[in-house]
Amino acid sequence: MSAASTSTKELLDSPILKSAISKASFRLMPMLVILYVVAFLDRTNVGFAEAALGVDKGITAGAYALGAGIFFIGYALFEIPSNLLLTKFGAKMWLARIAITWGIVSACFAFVQGETSFIILRFLLGVTEAGLFPGVIMFLAAWFPNKVRVKMFAIFYLAQPLSQMLGAPLSGWLINIGDQVPGVAGWQVMFFVEGSLAILAGIASFFFLINSPQDAKFLSKEEKVALTDVMALEDTVKEESGPQGVMAAMRNGRVWYFTIIYFCLQIAVYGVTFYLPQQVAQLTGQKVGFAVGLMAAIPWFFGIFACYFVGKAANTVVRRRIWGTALFVSTGLCIFGSAWAGANHLPALGIIFITLAVCSFLAIGPICWSYPTAFLTGTAAAAGIGLINSLGNLGGFVAPILRTSVNEMTASDTGTMGVYALGVLPFLAAAMMFGTRAFSNKADELLDK
Repeated sequence: MSAASTSTKELLDSPILKSAISKASFRLMPMLVILYVVAFLDRTNVGFAEAALGVDKGITAGAYALGAGIFFIGYALFEIPSNLLLTKFGAKMWLARIAITWGIVSACFAFVQGETSFIILRFLLGVTEAGLFPGVIMFLAAWFPNKVRVKMFAIFYLAQPLSQMLGAPLSGWLINIGDQVPGVAGWQVMFFVEGSLAILAGIASFFFLINSPQDAKFLSKEEKVALTDVMALEDTVKEESGPQGVMAAMRNGRVWYFTIIYFCLQIAVYGVTFYLPQQVAQLTGQKVGFAVGLMAAIPWFFGIFACYFVGKAANTVVRRRIWGTALFVSTGLCIFGSAWAGANHLPALGIIFITLAVCSFLAIGPICWSYPTAFLTGTAAAAGIGLINSLGNLGGFVAPILRTSVNEMTASDTGTMGVYALGVLPFLAAAMMFGTRAFSNKADELLDK
């Protein structure tokens, strides 16, 4: 069977194809989720060490905000080169390399001596992790057809809530345990242990990931052909309607359009994530530790269900646009609500608003990535997806600085105005997501068939 000798409908509805997709999902997705669980944990566990770093090493709020955000500068600078190297060396080797090197850097945070070493290590963490997320997006786009791709993106995105749901109590517990060890601070133990987990995950990924369907021994010959044919059909459609080559992707208007949307999303994600432990501690009146870690895990627990079920349901172009628009609006409103609850000393309501915000922005991510992967392929995909992710992730650089700056300008003791500032941009993203109705992709037409 080949793409030329069968109808599109027969190809997409083939039981053999469905069997191949099921096997590939079962084999590949757990390892990818584990990689991103550890990556997101190492990226955001700095929130649990903020207060302790200030006391032990004299790191000020401004230096912390710069260090938290400068990660994304290193990330942005090396994102596209890393993506292009992934296409050269293959996903399994390159993703393993990324995980091992960022794990080493993450473990080195246990030896921070002051503001300079903290900022340098945060920058190096971004450099070494660059390419992981867009590399996985490219990897999934090469393995799974558009019809089920948002569902696979959603499964991958489950790593974010799992990381915070499991990682928040883990980080708090490691800090508590470490504080009981003479000569060692709890935050040092947390960084060293969680960095070591990344190294182990990187080694495992080299043995569990497979570069392409053609190399998969777990697929039958018929399943390989079915999966290869449908991916070849989609690549042909992308080549007819999308940009070709690195420079064409960098100049493409739609690539920049989705970069802005993703930037707005990351403002919300990291504006909440970096400060969630401190915000929960402030709402509940407790010290950051195991109890606060458990409370901070609540939003991510509910986010698992929102991410999966929305991703599974968003299997048409119209549904993706409607769900994406509504969820961006919900994100902005709930961030506003959490700030209002904090200012009025309503901890239970504040946790509810934070939970709804997390559920909203987690469910948006897989939908956002369905758009560029529908018209980018080859080196254009490496450059375009890398550009969207690297510049979009600069929202993680802007978010803590924006929040801190607004709080300083407004002399807000509760940090309310800084949180309000973070809730504005999701409304711009909602308008742009709704504006995608003007876009027409041949791959989207194939999806609706």
